[in-house]
Amino acid sequence: MTGVRLADLVAWCDETLAAPSFRDHGPNGLQVVGAEQVEHVCTAVSVSLEVIERAAAAGAQSLLVHHGLFWDGADPCIGQLERRRLAALFNHDLSLIAYHLPLDAHGSLGNNARLAALLELTSVAPFGLHRGTAIGCLGTLVRPEPVEQLAARLGSLIGSAPLVLSGGAHPVRTLGIVSGGAARDIRQAAEAGLDAFITGEPSEDAAYLAAELGVHFIAGGHNATETVGVIALGEAIADRFGVTAEFLPVTNPV
Repeated sequence: MTGVRLADLVAWCDETLAAPSFRDHGPNGLQVVGAEQVEHVCTAVSVSLEVIERAAAAGAQSLLVHHGLFWDGADPCIGQLERRRLAALFNHDLSLIAYHLPLDAHGSLGNNARLAALLELTSVAPFGLHRGTAIGCLGTLVRPEPVEQLAARLGSLIGSAPLVLSGGAHPVRTLGIVSGGAARDIRQAAEAGLDAFITGEPSEDAAYLAAELGVHFIAGGHNATETVGVIALGEAIADRFGVTAEFLPVTNPV
């Protein structure tokens, strides 16, 4: 088998994403060891038994995800759910690689940088501190847009139906982006004087915060806002190592 050594692929990802520098909610990098050589990589937002089986059926040797198997504070016991997932990985000699905050934060491959690029933001800068590191970005639209128009444009780009919680009557020119589950970062958007804030999903109090802070809140979908990073990283791996990469979309309204 040709391709790239698993160790070299993981080392390149670790270095490219500066993974060791992050204080994260779980381990980044290689989580389950599979085949030593990699010709085909599948990417997905989250690991699941369905995704593992689809990656195996696609002939992948490695599965790269944003949300992996292991999280801080989780029960260390391997239960039936974890056992089934691990068994499928082992049976198919399939490696599992996961990058969480490093894949949010990267300046070109990250979820937030990719969303900013899709929306054609200018003057892009780091935004959204998590555990002392900025994982999001802020920027300026080429021209102001009504918040409903901006949300519809975002949805058409990432395949979702964004929820809009109004922060007033003003159009959007400046906005902050932190993908996934970062609803309360709207406070940081208000402190930065931004017109709007984009994340994946709302908190219960998001409507009140938007109205009281005067910042439009757009929830584009946790899954949908985090498809863009794994796709970009898969493409970068393919370019770097001459392997093939395939994104595995799922139906997930959250």
